[in-house]
This record gives sequence, C-alpha cells and structure tokens, in this order.
Amino acid sequence: MGKMLRFIKTAAKISLLFVVLVINSCNTLKRVSEDEFLLKKNTIYADSVEVKDEDIESLILQEPNTNLLGYPLRLNLYNLAKKNPDSSYNAWLDRNEKRERRLISLLSKKQVDRLGESFLVSGLSEWLKKVGEAPSILDTARTKRTLERLSAYYGSKGYFNNNTSYQIDSLVEKRRASVSYQIDLGEPFMIDSVSRKIASKAIDSIYLLHKNEAFVQDGDQFDLSKFASERERLSAIFRNSGIYNFQESSVSYNIATDTTKLANDQQMNIELNIDNFKKRGDSAVTSSEYKVYKFDKINIYTDFLYDEHNSDQKFIRYGDYTIFYRNKLRFKPKTLANAVFFEKDSIYKDIDRTRTYRQITNLGVFKYPTITSTPNDSSATLDANIYLAARPKYSLGTSFEVTRSNIQQIGLALSPSLQARNLFGGAENLNLAGRLSIGASNDPSIIDSRFFNIQEFGADLTLDIPRIWLPFISTNTIIPSYTLPRTRISIGTSFQKNIGLDKQAFNTILGYNWVPSDFIKHDVELLNIQFVRNVNPDRFFNVYGNSYNQLDNIADSFDSYNDAIAYPELTRNFETSESSDDPSLRIPTGTTEFTKAILNNDVPSTTEQFQTVSRIEERRQRLTENNLIFASNYTFNLNNRKGITDNNFFQFRFKLESAGNALSLLSNIIPFNENDNEDQLVFGVPYSQYIKTEFDYVKYWSISRSNVLAFRSFFGIAIPYGNSDNIPFVRSYFAGGANDIRAWSPYSLGPGRTDAINDFNEANLKIGLNLEYRFPVIGNLKGALFADAGNIWNVFDNVEDPEATFTSLKSLEDIALGTGFGLRYDFTYFVLRADLGFKTYNPAEETAKRWFRDYNFANSVLQIGINYPF
Repeated sequence: MGKMLRFIKTAAKISLLFVVLVINSCNTLKRVSEDEFLLKKNTIYADSVEVKDEDIESLILQEPNTNLLGYPLRLNLYNLAKKNPDSSYNAWLDRNEKRERRLISLLSKKQVDRLGESFLVSGLSEWLKKVGEAPSILDTARTKRTLERLSAYYGSKGYFNNNTSYQIDSLVEKRRASVSYQIDLGEPFMIDSVSRKIASKAIDSIYLLHKNEAFVQDGDQFDLSKFASERERLSAIFRNSGIYNFQESSVSYNIATDTTKLANDQQMNIELNIDNFKKRGDSAVTSSEYKVYKFDKINIYTDFLYDEHNSDQKFIRYGDYTIFYRNKLRFKPKTLANAVFFEKDSIYKDIDRTRTYRQITNLGVFKYPTITSTPNDSSATLDANIYLAARPKYSLGTSFEVTRSNIQQIGLALSPSLQARNLFGGAENLNLAGRLSIGASNDPSIIDSRFFNIQEFGADLTLDIPRIWLPFISTNTIIPSYTLPRTRISIGTSFQKNIGLDKQAFNTILGYNWVPSDFIKHDVELLNIQFVRNVNPDRFFNVYGNSYNQLDNIADSFDSYNDAIAYPELTRNFETSESSDDPSLRIPTGTTEFTKAILNNDVPSTTEQFQTVSRIEERRQRLTENNLIFASNYTFNLNNRKGITDNNFFQFRFKLESAGNALSLLSNIIPFNENDNEDQLVFGVPYSQYIKTEFDYVKYWSISRSNVLAFRSFFGIAIPYGNSDNIPFVRSYFAGGANDIRAWSPYSLGPGRTDAINDFNEANLKIGLNLEYRFPVIGNLKGALFADAGNIWNVFDNVEDPEATFTSLKSLEDIALGTGFGLRYDFTYFVLRADLGFKTYNPAEETAKRWFRDYNFANSVLQIGINYPF
C-alpha cells in the first residue's frame, strides 16, 4: 500500500510538471501577434547538402530564441515581464478614485509616485526583460540580407557564380516558422598562375627564399582568406629578415581571368604586387626601396623616467651594449645583456623584439619596457633604445581569509609577505611569505577549552632566479634565454597544534622551468625534500574515528561474561570501565594493548578479526610514522590553446617522480642505521623509495558558439620498492571532491570496492575519466551536465585486502560512476561553481545493487568550487 501511495504521489508530481510545461509552452507566443511568426530554426544547404559549420552559421542575421535543454527559458522570462509597467501602475490607480487618495494619505504623493518606479512595480519587469530574450519574430528583410552575406562568403571561396534563395516553412496555426537557405554553388574558379611584381630588390630576394611555402599556389581553388594569410605570412617573413619598417599595406594582388581560354574555363591569373616603402610627409607622400637594416648601437636605459630630464646619466659598455644609469648601476650588466636579443651588426628581427619584451618582463624587476628603433637610412643601420623603469626594491603584502572546513567551524588566516627584488644585482627576487591561522573546533579529543583551539603557522622563503642556476655548469646553449628559464630555490616549514596528529613539516625545493614555445613547458625539480614529523601519534584513534570504531567493535565481542572471566585483562586493562554497559577502549593504552593481544595471539580471535586488526595496525603505523621524502621529478606540459576564448584545444601533462634513489646509492658509501623492519634510517627516519608517474589529458570541443564539451582522463601510479613497501600519505591518491568524481566527497571513494572503511581513504593507483557538457543559462549564469568515472586501488604495496587491490583487468569493474548537473556564475576573473552529483554506479554495493541504488537527492553530494574542474 505504501509503495502504491508513493507511486501516486510521484505520478501526480510528474503530471503537475507536465501541466506547467504546457502552460509555459503556450506562453511563448504571448508577444507574437496573429500575423507574425516565431522563428524556430535556420538551415543552410550548399548544393543540397546541409551545412553545419559554425563560421558559416554565424552569417545568419536572425537566430531563433536560445533554449535551455530544449526549453526557451529566456523567452518565457521575457514574456513574464509587463509590457508597460508604468502605464499598468497608473491605470491601476485610476480604476479606483479612492485608491490613490488612500495611498497618498498612508504614504505621501512623492512616495506613491516612486512606488511606480520601484522594483516590485517596474523594476522586476525591467529585470525580466534584461535577463530574458524578446521573441525572434521572422523578418524577411533580414532573411534577404543573410542571403547576400552567404553569397559573398561563398564568392570569397571562389564560387563567383553562386545562386541563393530561401524557403519559409510555416505552421500558420502555431505561428511558428523555419527558414531554409539554399546556395547553388556552381563551378569554382581556380588559380592558373601566380606571378610577382616586386619593387625593392631586397624584398624580391627574401621572397624567393620562401616562395614555396606560399598559401597562394598554382592550381589551388580561389580562396580570399588565403590571400589575407599570405599577406600576413610575407609581412612576418620580411620583418624577421631585417626589413624593420615593412608595411603590410605594401602587399596587394591583381586578379584577372584568362581571356584566351573558353568562357566556361574558370581559370584566374594572380599577380603579387609589393610596393616600396611609403612615408607621408607634410605635403606629399614619398616612397623608397625597402632595405635590410642591421643594428649599430644598442642602448639600455636602466633608470628612465618619462617625467624627468634623462640626459645626466652615467654609462658603461658591456659587449654590444651601452648601459645608462644614475648614481649607481644596480643591475649586473650580464643580466641585462642576456635579456636583450639584439646584437650589433645582426639584422633586425621582430621575433627578437618580442623575446626582449618577454624576457625583460620576466625578470620581475622592471615595469613594462619601451623599445624604439632609430634608423640611419644612408647606412641602413638601426640604433635600438631600450627604456626601463625599475620596480621598488621592497614591497609588502598581506591577505586575510575567513574559512570553514570539516575540521573547524570557523577559521581566521593571516598571510603577510615581503618581497625583495634584485637581491644580488642579477634580478634575483626573494619572497618571504608567512601564514598564521586559528580556528574553532568542537573535536571532543581536544583538551584546549579556548574558542579558537586549533592553530597552524608556517613560513616559506623562495628565491627566484631568471636563469638556470647550476654550479659550474652552463646551460645557455641547450636552454637559451628566449625560453624564459627560471630557477626556484625554496625552503619552508609549517606547524600544527590540535589538528590531526599535529604535523610539523619541513620542505626544500631546487627546481627549474623553461618555455621553449607558446605551447610547451618543462618543469624539473632536481631536489624536492620533505620531512614530516607527527608530534602526537597517540592521537591516531582520536583523529581516525572509523579505525577506532572498527577496533572497538571487535573488542566489544570479548565483553561477554565468559570472556571477562577467561580473559579478565581485556576489561581491566583495555577498556574505560568494567561496570559500563558499553565499555570502550582507552586511547592510547587500551587500543595499543588490545592490538598487541590480538596480533600476538594472547587471546583467541577469528581469522576475520585478526585480519581487520592487522589492517588497522598497519594503517596506524603508516600514518603515524615520520616521513622523509628525497625526490626528483620532471613534468612536461603541452597545450595548444590559442587564447582564453579558444574552445577547441587539448592539454597534455606527463609527470615522472623518483624518490629515495640518491639516498640508496649513498648507503653503499655511508652505512645507515636500520630499524626492526630492516628499513634504512636517515636522521632516525626511514626514507621513502618509490617511482611515480602520471598522465593527464584534457580535450575541449566547441559544439556551438556558446556550448562546449570537455573531457579529461587521468592515470597515475606510484610503486614502492627498496626501502619502502608503501607510499607516504602525502604522495598517495584519493578519489572524490569538487574537481574529481563529484558524486563522492573527498577521500570517501574506494579503494576498490571497499565502502569508505577509513576516514581518509587513499591508495597508490588512480584512474579518472570526466565528461562535461557546458551551456549558457541566463547572462553570466552557466549550466553543466557531467559524468565522472574512476576509482583508486592499492597495487604492489603491503595492502593485502583483495577488495582494495587492483589484481587484474577484472578490477576495472570497481570503477565508480557519478552523474549530475551544476551551475556556474562567471565573475570575469573567476568562476563560482556548484555541482550536484548522484551516485550512479557504486562499486561498494553488492553486485546486483550497484546501479542507481543511491540515485536520489537524499544521497546526492553538493560540491562547491572555484573555476572549472578541468
């Protein structure tokens, strides 16, 4: 009976939703008069073949109303607005003579007038019109203009004899119409020959060297866009071949058909014209041949001020450069010279100018530079002047945050910073950043009774060097300056109090990165050393409640009267009270002694109990032991995105990390101490040894001008060996969260088909797949539909639980699937995101109950994030 009632309620809700949709669908014609048609669809056919090209579709002047998953949301919002809210308000007042007098006596004449301008009366309607969208009424005048644009477009592709027409398919009774645009292309015009007429000898010589790469070639179909691309190509070539003043307007084309051939033989002769340099004077325009210019003087002004006299400056000469300065030269000449790519007697190249801008900016000690070139026409030489304005030597910064997390109800964080620029004269920048945070936690295991009872503080010192720094080794030949090389040396520490196990962390990094092109980046961390010390390991069972509950439940099975007689030490030594109805293990003495009793077989236990206690103890030891990670890694990034608006691109990231090998080699020279497990110790801590690799691939497809399909795949594995049989927690993988599998909270999925048996579930193998469809909703509000799949597993480590271990391809059945929808609001500088994920396939359930078991709002997970997940 209960199921029947729930079914009836569900059916009623669906019926009500259907009625609302029907009413709204009728409302779409509210602003469409009887003699008008609402435009529903545009279709373009070229030679009877439907065209689905976004660039061509953008030529249509009149588009149908946008829709959200097939529903015209913005149109219906617009229709909800009153057409003339001011007139409606005045008419409402006039319908009752006493109404206006009563309002005036209650408020005032001025307030009554303002009421008509208020948000509730007119403001709401204006807002609905703004976020909504007026009905797209079919306009045949705009349809005809669209035909003209389509004809011009295909004409630019060589179809000069194309014919265009349109057809309107209307539903009179529904007042809706669709428009079909038809283009009969005809035969295209072809390029028969390409000749040239070049006025300057220097230009002609350079052109011949690059003629074979031309976009306009004999036998090609005529395409006007190729002529524009060729003009840009030639300009770039000339300006990178010494013609510093080349004008793109000098390039033009003469196009003619061959009159000696048949009328239907649509062949064209192209003549490339490149005129001389033109200069507009006061009374006339003069012209002169283009010349190849070389650099003569290269001047660098390090203290240039636009609002002051700059003649009283000292100077020194360094190689090809003259460096001007005031009072004292604060920068090493070599640093300045390495940032400038002009050389004496070298020809002018635009690319060198761009690289100089980038490298000087990359130093971080100057404001954006100004570069000018002064020509000497008689000798075809240039004097380059580079004007620099230094940034302040020191700068202070600070930030303040209010936070909330799963370990604190409220937190306050202060992050001051100090930056010292050009520390040693070579544009080395030193940054000292601190962090102090306090928070309020209601964790009962925290003895501190103060409101802000948890603290965390730390500091990071980073030295940034604008070159590859390696003692006694020069890398300029393999990593040139134009790749923007950088060296980063950092050391940092952090301390926690009443947070988890009260970790103290120390880390240092020696890393390098360089960018050989706009699409490739290399990162190398030669040294990445991290030491983590757990100050209060005895708090493990206070922090990891799931592990404690599992251990305590096993202890409860020994609480019977017979067991208490046979093994009185269980209740006497381990638990909080002998008389309690439900005694609990004491932390840490009771948990430690009970674990020893089980693992040493001091008390009998079942195989399942023994394995569970063994697994808990293994995890406790792993998470409470101090860690020393002595690693090196390399990361390769490839990204072909051409700009922030480009939605057809891919990103690929590969990372390889190795830890412990250097210490392992050193142990052959210097014998290290060992612990009871024969692990080698450095400073009394077993060092980690593993190899780790990751592959991350992201692909975007532009479905339309505003709809995007995004895909991400991730694979990562870390394999311990030598001195380790597991991966440190800080280097392991977890699943779930706002940027991962969004139907699960962070650390709550896996490993494998286990059901989140630990508080923080992690493993050393991860597979992730994400697919997201993004679309506009209203204005800056965007929507998304997503599907996330993946999981984590243990492999090649000391975890023996078969449910958590990847054993074969059959383990891929443990891949979880979450689906859902989300909303994003674009604030221009960042995107605020909210995603609601539903567990679609849960490998932790029984095999027959894995699909859609918890697919409901009660078990959904809301994820809040900043910017897109990938």
